[in-house]
Amino acid sequence: MGNLLSSLPKTIHASLGLAVILFLGLFFMNGGFDFDTLFWAWLFRLIHVVVAIMWIGLLCYFNFVQIPNMPKIPDEQKPAIGKIIAPAALFYFRWAALLTVVSGLILATISGYVHDAMTLGFTSGGGKNTAIGIGMWLGLYMAFNVWFIIWPNQKKALGIVECDPEQKAKSARTAMLFSRTNTLLSLPMLLSMVIADAKLLG
Repeated sequence: MGNLLSSLPKTIHASLGLAVILFLGLFFMNGGFDFDTLFWAWLFRLIHVVVAIMWIGLLCYFNFVQIPNMPKIPDEQKPAIGKIIAPAALFYFRWAALLTVVSGLILATISGYVHDAMTLGFTSGGGKNTAIGIGMWLGLYMAFNVWFIIWPNQKKALGIVECDPEQKAKSARTAMLFSRTNTLLSLPMLLSMVIADAKLLG
């Protein structure tokens, strides 16, 4: 067990294997192994939740851990954050954001509510479709921020893209402000998703 847990790839592979076994077992108990709409909806819901956890989890890491504590780190130690930790975190952050959007849109399409949700329920009487639609539009806007504002500015702030010190400071502030914007929108987005999924609305 120690050998397994001391290796992140082995741990992830074991977790994935257990999840697949549990997924297939639960699906079998729900009526068999037919690869129908229900199966693919289950699968893409699982993918959607996993990558969304990574995305929002890293958003919380940046805003609750890294950004507030950077001023407390001695200058000689800051390159370890800027050159190693932040780029690695941003890699998973931006790709998790993209996969969250893609898997969510696929799930909505498979489940048959993508049009009603994207029109905020105006074509179907509101309720659940309005709630999930609000969450989807907020998620799309947040993912846009990640790819087209936060990441381009972080590349300058971290020195991945060369720029003068003034531009570097400006880019760092821009990335921080839009990351905070996503933090502000994250709870309304999650609330919309949870309410819709919990069937609290008609």
